[in-house]
Amino acid sequence: MTREQMAAVMDRVFEECRALRDAGQREYARKEANAFANFERVAERVGITREQALMVYLEKHLDGIHAWVNGHRSQRESVKGRINDAIVYLCLLRGMVE
Repeated sequence: MTREQMAAVMDRVFEECRALRDAGQREYARKEANAFANFERVAERVGITREQALMVYLEKHLDGIHAWVNGHRSQRESVKGRINDAIVYLCLLRGMVE
């Protein structure tokens, strides 16, 4: 893959992630003013931090990515979707850090 082709992949992935995050915000956060509302609700219910709640969600996707890397190709969700989800969760974690 050339550098130009990789740049195009990154542009496409970032656009897909932006759309995924917007859809997730509407579905899970429920409050436009709080991007982390879902993680805070879950954290309160189970007695962990919002960051720990986010990591549980992220680990689910990382587990699927590990399975794909190790040769398990028949998964419920595509590895591309799992990668995008992981990127979005990492961006959300970055937002929590800031």
